[in-house]
Amino acid sequence: MQYKDYYDILGVKRSATESEIKSAYRKLARKYHPDVNKTKEAETKFKDINEAYEVLGDKQKRQRYDSLGTNWQGGAEYTPPPGFEQFNFGGGQSSYQTFNFGGEDLGGFSDFFSSLFGDMMAGQTQTRRKDFGGFNFNTEHRTRQSTKPENLDVTVTFNVTAKDLFNQKPVTVKFNQMEKCTQCPPNGGYCTNCGGTGIKSEQKSIKVKIPTEVKEGQKIRIKGEGKSDEYGRKGDLYLILHMFDKEYEIDGNDLTKDIEVTPAQAVLGTKKDLETLHGKIGIKIPSKTSTGQILRLKGLGLPKKSGGYGNLNVRIKITIPKTLTEKQLELYKKLSELD
Repeated sequence: MQYKDYYDILGVKRSATESEIKSAYRKLARKYHPDVNKTKEAETKFKDINEAYEVLGDKQKRQRYDSLGTNWQGGAEYTPPPGFEQFNFGGGQSSYQTFNFGGEDLGGFSDFFSSLFGDMMAGQTQTRRKDFGGFNFNTEHRTRQSTKPENLDVTVTFNVTAKDLFNQKPVTVKFNQMEKCTQCPPNGGYCTNCGGTGIKSEQKSIKVKIPTEVKEGQKIRIKGEGKSDEYGRKGDLYLILHMFDKEYEIDGNDLTKDIEVTPAQAVLGTKKDLETLHGKIGIKIPSKTSTGQILRLKGLGLPKKSGGYGNLNVRIKITIPKTLTEKQLELYKKLSELD
């Protein structure tokens, strides 16, 4: 699903006051109201505006939304925090909201909204009449029963480097696990345990041995490390591997690494020192080497299941020195005239 930047939708800063948010909402709602603006774009925009105000205009929802952090951008691919996805609140109920204008149903809240506030909407059946600049509409909250059992499994994506795979030692995976707060007052009062969000976040840390020859997106299952419910049942933790290394490209047990040479070194050939996971080595760059050319170094990659190691592919990258003397520029000019 896609992350929605509700502040951007209303055109306000994250520090906006309640009155600023309300004022921005009324202004936009007048502009994109279906009775005034008949375009398809306006219909979608109007629903986004109302969804944004439903969150930012409610103190508790806004607090929960802000807890996601400020690094998100609107439209970015969003995955609910670990333990939050498919969260089952309110005794197995899910909820949705529809906008109704004179009998015309304009659809419900987004999946992003539902993933964050399904629990807060569950159990509600109410109709509120909003008024902005002479336009009135009813917002009807309804609930529907879901027989789907609570999902106690947790999925976490974590980065692994070439060094992690080379060392073949357990790596530490840290993640936040979010669960329903069990200490909220039954009368709906403010909860100091979760800050009124209805959710508590706990940082967890687990050591994981990464299998040999893993691939991008491979999933590792850790039994019993997921969420738990009031009956003592525990879900599983699923770790999705993402290859992330600034120095190496990882392909199975083979690695690829760039090495920079000057134009003169590429033409005449040279010797270079190269840092590898196996230690520093010296390599020979043949003369007349082109940029992008690959030099294959056998046995200097990652461990294989069958024993031994994969290859290290050294990719030539010809770079121009940032500073050149007048004499060097003159020589390049003469070379250009010979082409």
